[in-house]
Formats: sequence, structure tokens, C-alpha cells
Amino acid sequence: MPEPFKNFFNPKMVALMASHLRRVWSDFDEAAFVKMATRGFVDLELKERSEQIKQALAAQLPKKFSDAAAVLIDSLHPDDDIDLSGTSMDEQGIRGWAILPMTQYVGERGIDDFDLGMTVQKELTKRFSSEFGIRYFILADKKRALATLSKWTGDKNYHVRRLVSESTRPRLPWAMQLPAFIKDPKPLLPILTKLKDDDQEYVRRSVANNLNDIAKDHPDIVAEIAGEWLKNVSPEREKLVRHACRTLIKQGHKPTLSALGYKKPKVSLPELEILTPIVIFGDALKFKIGLQSKSTSKQNLILDYIIHHRKANGKTTPKVFKWKTLNLKPKEFQMVERKHALKPITTRKYYGGTHRLEIIANGESLGLSEFELIMPDS
Repeated sequence: MPEPFKNFFNPKMVALMASHLRRVWSDFDEAAFVKMATRGFVDLELKERSEQIKQALAAQLPKKFSDAAAVLIDSLHPDDDIDLSGTSMDEQGIRGWAILPMTQYVGERGIDDFDLGMTVQKELTKRFSSEFGIRYFILADKKRALATLSKWTGDKNYHVRRLVSESTRPRLPWAMQLPAFIKDPKPLLPILTKLKDDDQEYVRRSVANNLNDIAKDHPDIVAEIAGEWLKNVSPEREKLVRHACRTLIKQGHKPTLSALGYKKPKVSLPELEILTPIVIFGDALKFKIGLQSKSTSKQNLILDYIIHHRKANGKTTPKVFKWKTLNLKPKEFQMVERKHALKPITTRKYYGGTHRLEIIANGESLGLSEFELIMPDS
């Protein structure tokens, strides 16, 4: 059984963290820090453990932020500019998950010394990531924070460049939202543009995730960006754009599909056959379709399907599933088959009865059919 996620924070890690802080500042009360940081650890989840370590930092570090900042920076592991996934703290200094409560501490205590606080976050992100902690600065003064982040788009350390796009995501999971950018993401576009052709996929993927966040509130803006960025495009940028547009593609957002080269489909669905018209829960729905091109030129198609799941009240709710992309030649006919498992998942409760299958091409509905789902207790 895998180790619980919360155990990234553990007493051994806290003790090593304390030893590094004591190493660089002799007045640091190592024992008091460990006692406060690990109190009731076994009953705390990951974010609660991080919060408690942050509180212990606040209690034991110098009260003057500039002095505390010096202690934090001096305690850090050397900047190796390496892939940080899987790295942990060692005898050279603090890095890895121990950095998270440090970024939160700096986010809360460094606002009044804005430039120094941002500088500390920059150093911390080279050893883990400051994407959560630096959002305090963005919320406090987005114009000033963006000016600094814009300069960092050219930093030699790719973790710093990635921080620029990741920390400004309007809807970053687990983090405080950025309401100003949810309302108006345009201030983000210049920095994302600077990073779109970064030589590190780690950075480019973060740019894509930022755009995907923006797409949830401003789909037309992202569709327009997709069209611009796909001009004279490299394979790397094309991959970025497609990843950025994944939510809009799934939703069948027509301007986005058009930007990606998927026009209104000229096809018919002469065949839609449910191969398993009765599905026992735990088995799979099997179906096949026949697509007939009605065009005199080649068509690029994004093929999806929707299952309209039956609810307890007898109504249905749709769920879109990605299927495949294909090229349909002029007047070509293609048969395609699919198998979809209907089994227990944590995010859905299934109910027996009539369900519907709908076939989608480039965001357009081509046809529907029905099948019966039998639950074990039916």
C-alpha cells in the first residue's frame, strides 16, 4: 500500500529542517521548533502539517523579516538547477517538501518588504516551488508582482521561469484563486507569450495549464490565442496549444476547434450500433459507428461520445468522453468501434435503467442510441 501523501511531512524531515536552520543561526531553538511543528502530527493531513510547520517557523525565526529571510536563504540546499521531482533534503541544506511551509511563511510575513519577499520566493522555488506562497504577493499588488515576474521569464533557472506561469494560474488547484485574473486575464498574456517557446517542456506545460485555467472563464480569448500561436508553429508549440485547449476541445467549443483546423464536419452517421444493448454493471458498453464523408476534400475530425447517465429521479446527465482523431478522405466511409467500461468509480453513482449514447464530431452531434444498464440489486 502506498505511503499516505501527508507523510511527505514527517518528524525526521522536520528535525533535519531544524538542524539546518540552527546551523545558520545559532539562536534558533531547534527543540522548540520540532516540538511545536510536530505536535499531534499523526492526526493532521498534509495541508494542516504544512500550516503547523509554518507557525513554528514564525515562532522561532527572527521577528524582523529581513533577518528571517537571511536565515531561510542561508539554510537552503545549493541551487543545482535539476529536476526536483523525487528530491529530498540532505546534509547540504533544505529542499523538497520542507520548502512549502517556508513559502507560506514568506507569503504572509514578507508582504511589507515586497521586493525582498519576492526575492526569497525566487530562491525557494529553485528547491521546490513557490507557486502557492507567491500568490500572497500577487493578491497584494498584482501590478508590482507581474512586473517582477515578467523579468523572471528570462531567468536562467527553469524552475523560476516555470514559477512565472504556474503562480499566475487563475484557478491553480489547492491554492488561493486570483479573482482579478479570473475576471480579466489579459495582463497575463504578455508573460505567457514570452514563455510559449521555452526550451523546457516543464515550463511550456505550465503555460498550457495557465491557458486552460483561463479557458474556463474566457474561452474565446484562448481560442484567439490558439489561432495566433499556431501560425508557423513548431511541434513543441503545437503540443502546448492542444494541451491548453483540452477543456475547450472536450466541450466542443467551435472557435477553438476551428483554430485547431477542425471545421464543421461534413459527415453522416449511417450506422450506429450498440453491440451490448444490455450492460450488466461492471461490464463494458460496446458500440460501433459508420462515418460517411459528404465532402470532396479531406476532413480532420475529433471524435467524442457522450453518455447520458440516468440519475435517481429518472432524468439524465451528460458526460463527454474523448475518443480519437481521424482523417476522413473525400467521400470515404469508415467503421470505428469502441468499448467503454461501466464500473464503480468514486466520482459517480450509477443507476439502472435506460441510458443514451451520443456521437460527436468536431463538437457537432451526429446521432443517438439507447442501452439498458442493469445494476446488481435491480
